[in-house]
Amino acid sequence: MQEMNAVYRRLGISSEVLAYGNKIEKELKERFAAIDENAEYNQMKVILAMQKNKVSEACLYASSGYGYNDLGRDTLEDVYADAFHAEAALVRPQIACGTHALAVALSGNLRPGDELFSPVGKPYDTLEEVIGIRPSGGSLAEYGVTYRQTDLLPDGSFDYDNIKKAMNEKTKLVTIQRSKGYQTRPTLSVKRIGELIAFVKHIKPDVICMVDNCYGEFVETVEPTDVGADLIVGSLIKNPGGGLAPIGGYIVGKKEYVENAAYRLTSPGLGKEVGATLGVNQSFFQGFFLAPTVVAGALKGAVFAANIYERLGFGVVPNGTESRHDIIQAVTFGVPEGVIEFCKGIQAAAPVDSFVEPEPWAMPGYDSDVIMAAGAFVQGSSIELSADGPIKPPYAVYFQGGLTWYHAKLGILMSLQKLIDKKIAVLPKQEA
Repeated sequence: MQEMNAVYRRLGISSEVLAYGNKIEKELKERFAAIDENAEYNQMKVILAMQKNKVSEACLYASSGYGYNDLGRDTLEDVYADAFHAEAALVRPQIACGTHALAVALSGNLRPGDELFSPVGKPYDTLEEVIGIRPSGGSLAEYGVTYRQTDLLPDGSFDYDNIKKAMNEKTKLVTIQRSKGYQTRPTLSVKRIGELIAFVKHIKPDVICMVDNCYGEFVETVEPTDVGADLIVGSLIKNPGGGLAPIGGYIVGKKEYVENAAYRLTSPGLGKEVGATLGVNQSFFQGFFLAPTVVAGALKGAVFAANIYERLGFGVVPNGTESRHDIIQAVTFGVPEGVIEFCKGIQAAAPVDSFVEPEPWAMPGYDSDVIMAAGAFVQGSSIELSADGPIKPPYAVYFQGGLTWYHAKLGILMSLQKLIDKKIAVLPKQEA
């Protein structure tokens, strides 16, 4: 309709780019319907957990000071545990980010002389200093925890032979990163994660299996705790916060391991008993309630981005037809200008700070300059429309988020417009 075309033009999208995007959107109708079906199932799962645990108005109130007997905090943790079919949960605003949540889970469950093992290759960049792969004060390595990894095979499959060789009597905890991080490997499906957990448990039944679940919550109808994970860990300013949580992270799994993490987050002897919520309970509950539908919108955006860029000849992971197991879409441009212009487009589509142009910078925790675009209501919230990437070969950008499908669509179209304006991308002739 003319009014729709006019408003997109006012936002900076040319009629050619809009027509190209609309054509692809129409072709994805059945795919989008399947995403909505998953979201409906996950929505009912969350409601069941909330009703089972008798969430009440009193749960939405704040606590201060020590936070003793915070009804909302304790009920929310029961809701998370039930929704993820686990024994216990730690869901706290005192967890600053996903990396912090992982560090708490690891340091709470590893002791000097233990070994941490990754059977899926190098972990996300910010974990390198947590582990001590890159030296850093307070790393696990400084506390006598050793680390080893087995890389995935070139086709993205598990190297079972070398995994078996690498595991030994010191192997205490196996860490499995579900999402790809700043790599172009496939994201792991819950089914594949279950197969890997079964394999390592067969070798060493008492090993703790922890899954970095960031960006994967509610993408499928099952979670890693449904297939044998002892712990799953994530950030509340990603999927489960639904765009409303202003901060926080979660650790969900077996009671013993969750309590160990709580002793590290607060202190030995206190654990989960303290920790004021300071007014965030309502945002945490409401965000978790909205999360399945918010994730569905972000997932549609990722599928849309894959199809938009794959058809223009750029490398995309996952491709336009693959099943999805997280909300992240990687697009490889091969040149730094592609990453930069893509991120400028995402920023220009934002409701907050749309007038700002992102630039690469030396972000703490990374080994190269990184560019990040996120005109978000919550700083750094990557369930909101966002994109980022390291300025190093193969010059891939990682797109995720969008609190609504329509915003995700605008962001992708704006990124494409920027690339076309700089002649980094060219529309097919029939679309011109």
